[in-house]
Amino acid sequence: MKFSADNKVQPAFNYTSLTDVILQLLIFFLLSSSFVVAPGIKVQIPRAVTGETGADQSVVITLTEKGQLFVNADRATLEDLGKRLAELLQGNADRVVVVRADRNVTLQNTVEVIDIAKAVGARRFMIATEPIVAQ
Repeated sequence: MKFSADNKVQPAFNYTSLTDVILQLLIFFLLSSSFVVAPGIKVQIPRAVTGETGADQSVVITLTEKGQLFVNADRATLEDLGKRLAELLQGNADRVVVVRADRNVTLQNTVEVIDIAKAVGARRFMIATEPIVAQ
């Protein structure tokens, strides 16, 4: 007696394992994005109805109510702000400089910071705002 072996490759693709991997990646990215938060510097930024989300490739300058200055969460002074910005903008003057100023900071201080950034070659600026929540 001769038995025939039916070990043929099935032409259908099983998507179950691919779906599991995609679902796990989706859950991973959703959870890891919740850990990305704004810098730990507490400022009450102004509110605006029309606002945009900032670009990922931006330089953030934070001015606190107490007069402290931070560049990307690192403490700085007005004297070394130009040098720091020149290093960060080196080779890419189109990076967006986001100014996060406390709403109690004077306009003069904010303009001084923007003026220093322009002097080292920055061309694009944004002022960080909070959306106004309808009540």
